[in-house]
Amino acid sequence: MKIAKCRCSSLRAECKGDPLRVSVCHCEECQRRTGSAFAVQARFHCDAVEITGPSKTFERIADSGNVLSYRFCPSCGSTVAYQINAWPDVIAIPLGAFEQQDFPAPVYSVYERRKHPWVTLTGEDIERHF
Repeated sequence: MKIAKCRCSSLRAECKGDPLRVSVCHCEECQRRTGSAFAVQARFHCDAVEITGPSKTFERIADSGNVLSYRFCPSCGSTVAYQINAWPDVIAIPLGAFEQQDFPAPVYSVYERRKHPWVTLTGEDIERHF
């Protein structure tokens, strides 16, 4: 069991099993959401995730036209989970929200055209999308 939580520990996600994949996104929206140069998330089947605690939802339209729905803590503002309407059976959990630090390296990197020039992801098996 892997446990993710917001900064005040009110909103939690308990994830069973291994993630479907770990990915990195360099889009401007993920940079704004994380306050960092990119976002890293683990994706799980919805059936493997139980979210508990109070949350609010924020939705936006992605560059792709898909709707993203973010669940965040109303007290501390941390995003703990989000979903994309194109993949309704999959939920993404920000890697930094997990208590555990034993996740595999990312295998998927998107919006690399918006990647900061000093960011380097190493590994031969990373699927890259510009």
